[in-house]
Amino acid sequence: MNKPLCLAAMLFMAINSLYSQVAIRGKVIDATTNQPIQGVTVATLNNQSNTTTDKNGNFTLNKAFNADSLTVTSVGYTSKRLIANTSELFILLSPSFANLNEVVVSGSREIQKRTEVPVAINIISKATINDTKATRLDMLINKVPGVYMVDLGNEQHEMSVRQPLGTKNLFLYLEDGIPIRTTGDFNHNALIEINQASMERIEVIKGPASSLYGSEAVGGAINFITQSPSPFLTGKVQAEIGSRGYKRTDFSASNTYNKVGMFIGGYYANQNQPDQEHNDFKKTALTGRADYSFTDKAKLSTVADYIAYKTDQKGGLDSSHFYNKDYVSFYRFTYRKVDAFRLRSTLTKDWSDNNKTSLTVFYRNTTIGQNPFYSISNIATNSLKAKGQINEDGFKSYGSVLQHTTKLKSINAKFISGVSIDFSPATYKAEFIDIDRDANRVYYNYTVKDSLLTNYHVNLLNTAVYTQFEYKPTDKLKLVAAARYDRLDYKFDNHLPPSAFTGAPDATDHFDHFTPKLGITYDFGKNKGAYINYSVGFAPPNITDLYTGVKVPVLKASSYNNYEVGGWVSFAANKGYAELSLYNLDGENEIVSTRLADGSYQNQNAGRTSHTGVEAIVKYAPAEDLNIRLAGSYARHKYLDYIEQGKNYSGNKMAQAPPFIYNGEITYKPHYFEGFRLAIEMQGMNKYFTNPQNTATYNGFTAFNARAGYSIKGFEFWTNCINLTDKVFATVVEKSAFGTSYRPGQLRTINVGIAYNFRNQ
Repeated sequence: MNKPLCLAAMLFMAINSLYSQVAIRGKVIDATTNQPIQGVTVATLNNQSNTTTDKNGNFTLNKAFNADSLTVTSVGYTSKRLIANTSELFILLSPSFANLNEVVVSGSREIQKRTEVPVAINIISKATINDTKATRLDMLINKVPGVYMVDLGNEQHEMSVRQPLGTKNLFLYLEDGIPIRTTGDFNHNALIEINQASMERIEVIKGPASSLYGSEAVGGAINFITQSPSPFLTGKVQAEIGSRGYKRTDFSASNTYNKVGMFIGGYYANQNQPDQEHNDFKKTALTGRADYSFTDKAKLSTVADYIAYKTDQKGGLDSSHFYNKDYVSFYRFTYRKVDAFRLRSTLTKDWSDNNKTSLTVFYRNTTIGQNPFYSISNIATNSLKAKGQINEDGFKSYGSVLQHTTKLKSINAKFISGVSIDFSPATYKAEFIDIDRDANRVYYNYTVKDSLLTNYHVNLLNTAVYTQFEYKPTDKLKLVAAARYDRLDYKFDNHLPPSAFTGAPDATDHFDHFTPKLGITYDFGKNKGAYINYSVGFAPPNITDLYTGVKVPVLKASSYNNYEVGGWVSFAANKGYAELSLYNLDGENEIVSTRLADGSYQNQNAGRTSHTGVEAIVKYAPAEDLNIRLAGSYARHKYLDYIEQGKNYSGNKMAQAPPFIYNGEITYKPHYFEGFRLAIEMQGMNKYFTNPQNTATYNGFTAFNARAGYSIKGFEFWTNCINLTDKVFATVVEKSAFGTSYRPGQLRTINVGIAYNFRNQ
């Protein structure tokens, strides 16, 4: 063959080779969060060529021309097979129902797999949030085993995580790792200040988390992760209406422009009910987030939240009104009002593959105003009169958290260390009110008197240092040791004389505590593992506990020792998994709330308490279309050493402490009717004592909800039926010398809604 023919043949072969190889590029995105997924395997059907996605979800693959199909797989996601009919692919992956490899940040303040964290931690995913269409946070949080968020109406709440139902400051509520309210101030009902339209997921730690997050993280910590900006234009608008006067509109929008990613989302909700029910409320919530990437190794993220909220305070019912479904309120003027603004910025810098630093600065400005029903007390000599108060609690916070992470690759270890400071000047003012009461025991009118009950200013300074060491001597074994030292300084300045209702003298007080943690996780392989841990938690008295309504501060800080063991296992060819945890939590100087004979409340220290329990969850997908979740806990809460008003209750079971709390759900998503979903939920608890004397009980309840929805071409339609059987139940019951008070659960309510989601990739 002559030379020109050889060159022509070589050119033909080169061109043919080029045409037989096609470069396929694409991006893989989480279908629920719209966030890129790193580490996804993309391969040709015969696996002759494969690659993985980078941190931005991008991939490039050279595939054989005759291989027209690709497989896309990632741990924790449902695999997908698709036709490679274009050189630019956009691939959406849906999280799998039984996922043992969810990513969390709450367990160590660093991104890691949940199975590597030696604590009981559960995730409420974006998919669950989207499907539930919750009008209140308890509808989501109560899906977690061992957790019961008590609905007090209109987003007001109590909490129970390894503790009785109550308002104690033993639960820490976080947003992106920063407390929603300043530690040491009144954090009960802080979840009112969460914007449900901005949540990417919720992470729930059960048991003490004080070694990382400080005081109040005793029964548990709940961390709300803000939605990250989408890499392309996305958005949603929705409207919802309910059969009992509830109305709500939501919106969100997100996009990334070069180095700047932005998200904005919010909702407005209100409720109007008959005057005699005294149960109206309204709320505006708005969140904005901006992320700026200076380089691949330096990023600034800023989040701002604004909440404006006001609700009628309905109060409890007596047994007659409760069981007859006569949900009239005995209070016609009580209210709670919250105005909150939070701003935080986090600068993250990767110095190298082994060193990373983050600095978060934050500001809070919150005012909580109330005419609280629980401060109303009767006048013994006149049944038509009572007394109460109007109060306002406000604080501003200035703080920062500096954290550094060092990886020691030579020994497969990591150090996480940080310092934090939170300076929060706070004020509290309460005015005396004279209350009129009619013959039907309805408090219907009040007059503000020229009398101040409380008027003080407190400078609250919370400083802390913490460190955590993680070491993996083998691929299967991981050791964790952590410690934190907290100090809370209170400088109390009382503006009233000693004769006042709050007559405590000016004082400088402080509480400090050292909180260690030790933990081990072991991976047995094939999605089976176990952990053990020992941890310590503590909770100082908050400002209102310590100074309001007292002459001399007498409360002590509470401390807790927690011993825990747990594990997880996948079964049925990874179609299901189960988790189990057993714990023993011993408390000392636990602060309990007691109701006095006149109907008012008082906090005091219990000597010693014991909390022992087991928590479990099982998820199983017996068929492609069907998912089953069962979760529950059994716990024993006891007074070991407790005297109240001269009466000894040592050895008694704690009040408002149901032994069994359980929940479950069956979800049906037929593959032949794409976009349709149907779910039946169950929530309940068994009998518990309603007083520390253990002489009165409430039998508990089991309630059911139904949820159905249909999505098509960006539109979504849904209807939710809360309390499907219209069961009469109470979310919490307490008995005192004042009587028995029932906080009624929601009667059967039907909500319908419509939404439009858009995605411009």
